[in-house]
Amino acid sequence: MKAALSSKDKTFRAFSLNGPMRQVVLNVCIPLALYQSLNQLFKILDTLMASHISASAVSTVAYLSQISIMLSALGGGLAIGASIKISEAYGAGDYELVKRRVSTLFAMCGILGGALLLILAPATPEFLRLMNTPEAFITDGSTYFILELFGLVITFFNNVYIAIERARGNSKRILHLNMGIIAIKLGLTAWFVYGLQGGITLISIATIISQGALLVAAILNLNQPDNAFGFSFKAITFRKEVVWPMLTLSFPVIVEKVAFSAGKVVVNSMSAIYGTWTVGALGISNNIGGITTTPQNGFKEGGSAIISQNLGGGKAQRAVDAFKWTLLINILLGAVLMSLSLIFLDPITRLFSGNNPEFAAMIAVIYRYEALGAIPLGVNAAVHGLLYGFGKTKITLFMNFCRVFVFRIPVLWALQQFTTLGSESAGIVMAVSNIASGVLAAVVAAVVLWRICRQYRVSFFRKAAQDSAAETGCAKKTP
Repeated sequence: MKAALSSKDKTFRAFSLNGPMRQVVLNVCIPLALYQSLNQLFKILDTLMASHISASAVSTVAYLSQISIMLSALGGGLAIGASIKISEAYGAGDYELVKRRVSTLFAMCGILGGALLLILAPATPEFLRLMNTPEAFITDGSTYFILELFGLVITFFNNVYIAIERARGNSKRILHLNMGIIAIKLGLTAWFVYGLQGGITLISIATIISQGALLVAAILNLNQPDNAFGFSFKAITFRKEVVWPMLTLSFPVIVEKVAFSAGKVVVNSMSAIYGTWTVGALGISNNIGGITTTPQNGFKEGGSAIISQNLGGGKAQRAVDAFKWTLLINILLGAVLMSLSLIFLDPITRLFSGNNPEFAAMIAVIYRYEALGAIPLGVNAAVHGLLYGFGKTKITLFMNFCRVFVFRIPVLWALQQFTTLGSESAGIVMAVSNIASGVLAAVVAAVVLWRICRQYRVSFFRKAAQDSAAETGCAKKTP
């Protein structure tokens, strides 16, 4: 089986393993941060268009979107965990293993997506009731959710494709493709909602069409049988040495993401006690908060790929250095974007309130609390990138479990039982959980970095200029 690298892939590998780390992080992560930000903008505009239909429509979309995110975590977690092992093999120079893992990962996504459709599509109302969805949302949103399931399966494949392009350093291609997909999605949604005066079902159809366009681009770009990152049916294998490392790394990420999203569904369900408007306001507040957290997640994902590549190449000091840069940048992003979102909060909330001042005020109250977590969540994202890159996904599972099931749900329950704050409780619980998550991440980072520095004999405080000389003795030979 042929598994060569293109000249572009060879150049990026050399750059990732030997270039100035600040430049590597910025070159890889800025396009990913913009990609994540555009995705968040797309969600915000989607919600804005839903608000044109009715206040109940925006609440239905906000609630069901959290369930969709929970299910998408299955494919997303698999893509993240497996792509780390692909990046590691890429850094180590084992291109045949890269090809086998790329091809097998797509096959695994196909099996996962087919199973999801067969189980959930025929039983959507029952599943939504199992998720404690209000009956009003089930009546209005069952067809919408079934269509979302089909879109999710396509997204599974797209997430894998994006993870592969991220591993090979093609973050600009990811950004450019995403800009095209968003243009298709927003154009169709605007036409369906404003032109055809359609409901939320047509919003989901627009998602399927746009995600389908990205899938076509993925098929075209990966149709390179001789390339290590190209897909090949012949390279699909379920041998233990190929699949098991991907699964053991992915499983905690899948559980982590599903549990985190399920916890948010529980919070939405608990918030429904204050009325469906509170659920909608909380969902909109989360979208506004995403203006800050999504670019931070872009640096998390890019940073984890850089860390795993350098670790695979035997350059642990550079891996630690990549974390330092992502941490610094995420803290700065949190401070700047939080400030801007609060400055322009009034016009933002008016956009989503559908000319309803009471709904706008509710959104603003909840978001002012949620915004307090912008910097702590930046720390949390950077630490997750460090843990992903070093393969310590069981720790990220513990951290996200605490974020929802220790810092969020019990706090909301206590506020509901012992206070009369009303919908303001939804905002308070977001502030508590986000800040506590950042503190926990800082503690975890201190312990993990101490162990990493001892294991690999590197230093967190070593200057970047010293890296090359220090790593000469421990780096693996690279072809």
